Amino acid sequence: MTDSALTPDLLLHGYASGIFPMAESRDDPDIFWVDPRMRGVLPLDGLHISRSLARAMRRSDWTVRLDTDFAGVVDGCADRADTWINAEIYSLYGDLHHSGFAHSVEIWDENQMVGGVYGVTLGAAFFGESMFSRRTNASKMALAAAVDHLVQTGFVLFDTQFLTPHLATLGAIEITRAAYRRQLAEALEQNGQFGSIAPPTLQDVVQRMTQMS
Repeated sequence: MTDSALTPDLLLHGYASGIFPMAESRDDPDIFWVDPRMRGVLPLDGLHISRSLARAMRRSDWTVRLDTDFAGVVDGCADRADTWINAEIYSLYGDLHHSGFAHSVEIWDENQMVGGVYGVTLGAAFFGESMFSRRTNASKMALAAAVDHLVQTGFVLFDTQFLTPHLATLGAIEITRAAYRRQLAEALEQNGQFGSIAPPTLQDVVQRMTQMS
């Protein structure tokens, strides 16, 4: 289903209903709603950090930031041969960010952003949209930092939309549409507080994840 008059409010209504928008490509002006039969989610107590990634995070001097360059994260996610982020989607998520419903978790090497993830928040649900990496492990570190921050600020659902082999290695799973809708309804009844505390250090993320496993 295409929708040439998509607004930020309609976009949020779609997320609350369990659907999300995509475009076929960067240059395709049409946007359609997606409602997968099987939904990808990342259990917030089930993130898998490999030994090599944990070691890299402990040794890293990179820093985690929240919402300091949201547009830059979306740019990074769209900077690939095949992308579903067209001009309208780019603009809509910018609007959601300015109204406090879209957020980014960023990995910085001094003054250079090397990876990040962005998504939409409603209630205690985080709808992960995309992530990117310009350095080895940077997107994985961003995802780990995002999960840690969501746990610390009261979120209960991390929606990954689809399950990719990459996400599966990090602990993401597939659940049925009906199961997803139940989890979503429960999450929308609660209130996460993204950004209410300082971003974690990578070393703190590893320590907390190790204690949870």
